[in-house]
Amino acid sequence: MSPGTTHSRTATLERRTGETDVTLTLALDGTGAGVRTTGVGFLDHMLDLLARHGRLDLDVRVTGDLQTGAHHTVEDTAIVLGRALDAALGDRVGIARYGSAVVPMDEARASCAIDISGRPFTLFEAALPPGSTGGFEHELTEEFFRAVATAAKLTLHLQVQAGTNAHHQIEAAFKAFARALRAAVALDPSETGVPSTKGTLTG
Repeated sequence: MSPGTTHSRTATLERRTGETDVTLTLALDGTGAGVRTTGVGFLDHMLDLLARHGRLDLDVRVTGDLQTGAHHTVEDTAIVLGRALDAALGDRVGIARYGSAVVPMDEARASCAIDISGRPFTLFEAALPPGSTGGFEHELTEEFFRAVATAAKLTLHLQVQAGTNAHHQIEAAFKAFARALRAAVALDPSETGVPSTKGTLTG
């Protein structure tokens, strides 16, 4: 932690509704450890990528109404992840704030830019083919990232720039997000305060 950081940059949250039951533990300064079990195989795989490439310790356990499809499970997992990011970041003292990445995945390529701004906004651009992979409908990709950014109060620009294989395109998007997030949450040893002329990044 930087000299100005006053907390452990971790969070544990639970969210229960009539549709899902989500328990999540997050540590920003991790190695990719944790178990991701959501009942949606492809989402588990994407969360594994997010943890590994974002250097996050992430434990996620979800029980959801999958008989109606994966939508509620995907969106509610993202909401809790976003809230955990918000909590783990605390007062944002010492963070880099901005992060960006471009990631190729075979024929696919995605770019991501993040500002931990305290102002939730998502620009998502992707021409994903219709269908589903591992129980994950492709259109849920946008729902996931929009929910994370809103709950974490991030400004998120995410674009799938190339690709024909939906698996590769979505994987590139998750990896680009992970790499950009890793850079944005990183602690800057030269930053002793909040990197904002307003003096706050929490609202």
